[in-house]
Amino acid sequence: MATKQTEPVTVISLQKLSLETPEPQPKESKTFTVEDAVETIGFGRFHIALFLIMGSTGVAEAMEIMLIAVVSPVIRCEWQLENWQVALVTTMVFFGYMVFSILFGLLADRYGRWKILLISFLWGAYFSLLTSFSPSYIWFVFLRTMVGCGVSGHAQGLIIKTEFLPTKYRGYMLPLSQVFWLAGSLLIIGLASVVIPTIGWRWLIRIASIPGIILILAFKFIPESARFNVSTGNTQAALATLEHIAKMNRSVMPEGRLVEPILEKRGRFADLLDAKYLRTTLQIWVIWLGISFAYYGVILASAELLERDLVCGSRSEVVVTVGDTEGSQSPCHCHMFAPSDYQTMIISTIGEIALNPFNILGINFLGRRLSLSITMGCTALFFLLLNICTSSAGLIGFLFMLRALVAANFNTIYIYTAEVYPTTMRALGMGTSGSLCRIGAMVAPFISQVLMSASFLGALCLFSSVCIVCAISAFTLPIETKGRALQQIK
Repeated sequence: MATKQTEPVTVISLQKLSLETPEPQPKESKTFTVEDAVETIGFGRFHIALFLIMGSTGVAEAMEIMLIAVVSPVIRCEWQLENWQVALVTTMVFFGYMVFSILFGLLADRYGRWKILLISFLWGAYFSLLTSFSPSYIWFVFLRTMVGCGVSGHAQGLIIKTEFLPTKYRGYMLPLSQVFWLAGSLLIIGLASVVIPTIGWRWLIRIASIPGIILILAFKFIPESARFNVSTGNTQAALATLEHIAKMNRSVMPEGRLVEPILEKRGRFADLLDAKYLRTTLQIWVIWLGISFAYYGVILASAELLERDLVCGSRSEVVVTVGDTEGSQSPCHCHMFAPSDYQTMIISTIGEIALNPFNILGINFLGRRLSLSITMGCTALFFLLLNICTSSAGLIGFLFMLRALVAANFNTIYIYTAEVYPTTMRALGMGTSGSLCRIGAMVAPFISQVLMSASFLGALCLFSSVCIVCAISAFTLPIETKGRALQQIK
């Protein structure tokens, strides 16, 4: 009987306990960031299209910049220019680049990378076409300066590529963009060898503007940076872009909802000089200035060595008589490029891709800082070796290696600058660096085209010394970006 009495109590107790058991709490919803989405989606067809279209901005930029090197001998003769006047053309192009590089970087961080890229291409193509109708030297200088202003915005293409690429692919895909710059350089030299002797330099400029016009039409296939959109609070646009990329790559999005902080303070100069980035910024500026000084110094020196035959001290000045009267003589050196000179320029230009495989390996295994310091040190050495009295084949070999090294330097610093800054000031960081870079490019013509005529060894020692300073600065950079995720906020 005792057993029967206790059973109901036990049942009631169990029912009571069951009723008092708390209900399970709902799980928190999953969230993800743009960085998570980019890494989850991975590399695919979208990135190949991105690489081809944004990489092709390098073709247009190379053609516009290299144009000066191949047109300089022609305008020197046509307008009877002196050395400093020829150098001034290049300097003013880079002056325009310097001023607008900061402006475009500032605007890109505030209003979007894609818009600024489109505006810069429209601007550059318009003024490039106008240059071909220049009635005088003054107009030519002014219009090429305007072209330099437009070309400065092309760097936004690299930023868009960087912000869409997964971390492990940045060190491989970004250096390969050098192929497009090489293609543009070779194309303009090849066109110059055919067009200038036949229909003239004005038609060369018109033809050189065609790639930029074609790219304007291709930009509609590339969306605005998702990282930029979330930084402005436009999460829906960023999500739509990421879903489009996932669909194109036949991949999947991360589970949950996209969450990123809205960043009101974007594109501020004060952030570049904040305590966290002050040393990095200052050292990057020094490196950009020096690399550009060396890069354009090599390009212009190559043309000058061929035009003036300055190797081994054999200076051959040629005075040209212009017009029918005896009194109309130009004291300017006037020597048109021969087919062999174009061939030498093509061979040395191909050097820009020669070290690309080693550059990629160095960037990914040694890191950005050590790789850059090594190539800058080698650049300094080869500038000095250029003074060795050698044959034409030896000169071509030295120029080949120099072009390879200076191109590797540019590759590495472009990648490092795009990676080291957060989204809120990435475009501005690239823009200010590009601006400082053009100071080096503005000085280079006067060293390669003026000082080199007076003191060949002195010019080479100056180039070499600057490269050594850059090598030390690269080695002591405080942040290594190898394998580091892109930072969204400061």
